[in-house]
Amino acid sequence: MTLPLQDKKFVFLLSAVVLSVTLEVLSLTGIDIPMPYAPFVYAALILGFGYEIILDGIKNLLRLNFSSISVLMLLAATGAYYLGEYPEAAVVIILYVLGEKLEDIGVDNSLSALENLVNSAPKTAMVKDVGVIPVEQIAVGTVIQVKPHDQIPLDGTIASGDTAVDESPITGEFVPKDKSKGDTVFAGTLNKNGFIEIITTRSAENTTFARIVAATYEAQNNRSESQKFIQKFAAIYTPMMVLLALLLFTVPVFVMGRDLHHWLSQAISLLVISCPCALVISTPVAIYAAMGNASLRGALVKGGKYLEALAGIKAVGLDKTRTLTYGKPVVSDVVQNHTDLEELLACAAGTEIFSEHPLAQAIVDYSRAQGFEPHKAEKFESIVGNGARSVCRSCRENAVLIGKPDFIEQHQAVPHSVKEETERFNREGKTCVVVSCGDEIRGVIALSDEMKPDSARAIAQLKDLGVQPVMMTGDNREAAQYVARQAGIDTVYAGLLPEDKSQTIARLQKEYGPTAMVGDGVNDAPALAASNVGIAMGAAGSDTAVEVADVALMNDNLSLLPYLIRLGRKTVSTIKRNTVAAIAVKIFFILLAFMGYSNLVLAIAADVGVMLVVVLLSLRLMNFK
Repeated sequence: MTLPLQDKKFVFLLSAVVLSVTLEVLSLTGIDIPMPYAPFVYAALILGFGYEIILDGIKNLLRLNFSSISVLMLLAATGAYYLGEYPEAAVVIILYVLGEKLEDIGVDNSLSALENLVNSAPKTAMVKDVGVIPVEQIAVGTVIQVKPHDQIPLDGTIASGDTAVDESPITGEFVPKDKSKGDTVFAGTLNKNGFIEIITTRSAENTTFARIVAATYEAQNNRSESQKFIQKFAAIYTPMMVLLALLLFTVPVFVMGRDLHHWLSQAISLLVISCPCALVISTPVAIYAAMGNASLRGALVKGGKYLEALAGIKAVGLDKTRTLTYGKPVVSDVVQNHTDLEELLACAAGTEIFSEHPLAQAIVDYSRAQGFEPHKAEKFESIVGNGARSVCRSCRENAVLIGKPDFIEQHQAVPHSVKEETERFNREGKTCVVVSCGDEIRGVIALSDEMKPDSARAIAQLKDLGVQPVMMTGDNREAAQYVARQAGIDTVYAGLLPEDKSQTIARLQKEYGPTAMVGDGVNDAPALAASNVGIAMGAAGSDTAVEVADVALMNDNLSLLPYLIRLGRKTVSTIKRNTVAAIAVKIFFILLAFMGYSNLVLAIAADVGVMLVVVLLSLRLMNFK
């Protein structure tokens, strides 16, 4: 925990703690401030550092609001003063003030990731031909200029220039991404090494960065079940402790005729140790620390209740496209038939270069990646839903036909060996394109949706955590099964419409228990809403994902999913451990008080000590990996 030693008020408070504890120790050895000065010296200490607590305690006492912790402190200090134990009264108030300050520091530390994010946002931008103006005054469509090593102030697309951009504040990815004309850039990211001009696409209040900050602040209102329980418990527990302290004093003194001084001291000790500070702070610091950790890795968790829900997840529904795969076709296999590889690919690419279809572009990209430039072609004709034809100027047989196997077969015979290959690829869930030049079939090009490199590892980690991964996709069963085998997923639901996915989530909840859904945040919105935790992938580029999902992954890193489940479980276990420790210490000292063996100084030390331990244990979640 980072202490604000540059804060003069905090340093004065630490000095007061040292002074009051020193005076208490000296008092125990028989060295006291002489009368009549002692009451005034200790009153100055109490009022100098604890006046807010005293005033708040008086107000709540007049309202008969015994659920206020400040009432406990006021009664304890007043009782100590009545007994003439002035050092104890000062120690009670000053250590309580220290505890409150440490509580605030703990929360501030746990929210430091968000604060750093907010403070790092650029407040001005260089507008081309105008100069530097506040970002709030810049309209969409304005051209702004960003120098090397400056932060990008607004979302937009690059109009000119090349650079590398550090997008870690948004996506959590620390490897800079190369950007050039036409690429999207986000506010709050860092331009590493090139001068660029950007056409803004969003106003300052609507940037991805601004929406992340707003959603994170709103997340603080989505309290976890633990937070709600602790707050309700504290509201009942505090007045109950006041009543017990009253009974502890009145019964022995007025019913049993015991020593007033001794049992008033025990009652005061009970009031001090019963202060629920450690209980109240145990949950929010842990939640904020965990959410700050997640945000640094590119995961926006929109409230403590979702973090707790992640801890209990037993199954995860995963969309296929753009979750397990990139959602972009790539050439996976090439089968030649009486031709060489270069002629097959270059001829196919020469025709497909005229098409805007994703499959066509994938073939062109693959041909160039193999070092083969597309052949020159003319008279291109697209046959919608089937394929295309053209005249190749580089081949001997210049009439080129390319498309689905059934389409090609309508124009010429397809060899049995080629049919076997296309059937094999179809069984693997791949898309087949047959290439014909003249009257001869030259080969088959198979394409598939490229699997993300971390998908299989993420699925294996989910299984290790005891979480059942289930694929839910609108794609055909063959394509779904092919990806599922690669990823290591055993259960597959294919051919689902968006509303079917939400029904499947309900089925999984009934079969396994709490279920999360991972999708793109748009088409999967019904399933995300029906799940216990809705998780949107690649939310940095989506207008709706941050709003739709309970957890928004700002990058395409699926391995964040098992990490978040581990983080949720660690957070819940930390909260439980903190709560048990705080209650155990309080029960021990409460029993001592009822047995007549409690000590006011020990009670104060125990209360502050437990709270400090709870805060430190909770802040460890900021470094959880």
